[in-house]
Amino acid sequence: MVKSGAIPYHFAMAQSNPAETLSSLAALCWLLEAGADEAIGETPANRFRTPAVSPAMVQPERASAHPSIAQHEPALPTQPAGQSDQIGHAMKLAAACNTLVELKAALEGFDGCALKQHATRTVFADGTPERRILIIGEAPGREEDLAGLPFVGRAGKLLDRMLASIGLDRKSSVYITNVLNWRPPNNRDPTPEEAAACLPFLRRHIELVNPRLMVLIGAVAIRHVMGRREGIMRLRGTWLEYYVNGHMIPVMPILHPAYLLRRPADKKLAWRDLQAIAAKIHALQLLEPGATRE
Repeated sequence: MVKSGAIPYHFAMAQSNPAETLSSLAALCWLLEAGADEAIGETPANRFRTPAVSPAMVQPERASAHPSIAQHEPALPTQPAGQSDQIGHAMKLAAACNTLVELKAALEGFDGCALKQHATRTVFADGTPERRILIIGEAPGREEDLAGLPFVGRAGKLLDRMLASIGLDRKSSVYITNVLNWRPPNNRDPTPEEAAACLPFLRRHIELVNPRLMVLIGAVAIRHVMGRREGIMRLRGTWLEYYVNGHMIPVMPILHPAYLLRRPADKKLAWRDLQAIAAKIHALQLLEPGATRE
């Protein structure tokens, strides 16, 4: 390394003293002591000069107009025309519904989701919407597909016990539905296209129920209702908010009962979340007489 003791490198900046001649050796010493001891290019580059625009830097929309360039551009994911039409049709159908009965009839008559072709029945909802405690799951399973009701299998029985532990019951105090109304084959996660076809009905479902508290069960429900990409273990137990009919309502994400059947050790986490839900219900007086009125 070059010794810089005899060569001052704290020189005046050229902008403040144009007459000062910068010493190349002093500048090199300054760079070395600053840690810049390795070249990264064959030729020096002036970072202060405005770069010239080359043909390769043409705006994408203009480049794509040239056949020789467009054929090398990666294809962007686009919504198929038919799928886009079905989503628009779902939005119109859902917006025209003014009651839950009308919404259920519209959903049963809708054929724009490919999942319906393989499902046995449309799974709409179960419970008491008047209490305005809305629970949203992910999608029907085998038992739900056969019964036409959400959460009736093993996971559903565990959910009933979980609700009962804080004084709730699906027949008298909560209302349950799913993001998807038809069972995905082999209980797989829904594709974005499948969920997109069902979301207009779900959003209208939420508006018609007009809940004062929502519970989201599992990661798929959180992703499609709240638009959150974090994992369920990060979001569970945290109060979120959802905007509906002009006001914000509290939302609690919880672990899916099917997950708890596989990981019983995490039931302690579910119990904490249930206690938080019970405290919120008490604070909002949702189970008090007359609580369903505005």
